[in-house]
Amino acid sequence: MPAIHTETFRVRHCECDAYGHLNNANYARYMEEAAFEASAAVGYDQRRYEAIGTLWLARETRIEYLLPLRYRDTVTVRTWVDDFRRVRSRRRYEFYRDDELAARASTDWVYLDRQTLRPASVPPEMVRAFAPEGMDDNPTPRAPFPAQPPPPPGVFTMRRRVEWRDIDTAQHVNNAAYLNYIEDAGIQVAAAFGWPMARIQQAGFAIIARQHHIEYRVPAVLDDELELATWVSDGKRATAIRHYTIKRPATGDLIAQASTLWVWVDVQTMRPIRIPPQFMADFAANIIP
Repeated sequence: MPAIHTETFRVRHCECDAYGHLNNANYARYMEEAAFEASAAVGYDQRRYEAIGTLWLARETRIEYLLPLRYRDTVTVRTWVDDFRRVRSRRRYEFYRDDELAARASTDWVYLDRQTLRPASVPPEMVRAFAPEGMDDNPTPRAPFPAQPPPPPGVFTMRRRVEWRDIDTAQHVNNAAYLNYIEDAGIQVAAAFGWPMARIQQAGFAIIARQHHIEYRVPAVLDDELELATWVSDGKRATAIRHYTIKRPATGDLIAQASTLWVWVDVQTMRPIRIPPQFMADFAANIIP
């Protein structure tokens, strides 16, 4: 069985969004921090990776939000390695507030040569360090990132430039920053179709992420100009899936793609509500029928 590591966080006020909840991107930051600490706990801290000339980069992340976390909540993150492949490893996470499961997540990491950024084989001694009793013989199989439906005529696009605050020590955009990018795209597309945040708040509802699924394809670096495109599918009574692509328009590279399951809730009770008909009507051009 793999070694299980636990890390405890206290939700800070600056990590919360306008609803008083831990911002979606900060779950990914907790995951990254817990992964680094779990690795250090079995003898592979950042200095050792630097010495052997390798690093782990995220390839794909899934997060499912079950309960909101708020300012001053104490959050325990349990994390363990689910499997090792030749150059990849999937790590799982569970977020607990007291004894309640608040979120669960996974990240598929790729092991790379630090200089060339090409995949490197995971050494057997590293596998033994993370799983001294051996790995599960039947890990959950991987599924490819779901094919996104073609965008409708009213696909929304926006551009932004990578800023210094987005960059991590690997000198590219940090994994969690992409969640900030797609959150911003969601706010901008709402305003473009006549629903700025002030109108949404006045109408008494909120749109809350239930699941994020993001695949990182090519690193983005400082001063890159990025184009984000977003559109909606699978609209139901209280939920819809919003799709995103992030590209480098100068080269056409697909940097990342994501899908988010959004839930419409009453802002007072935070319980699901029917999507307002006028909202759906105003967004018709951005929705796949």
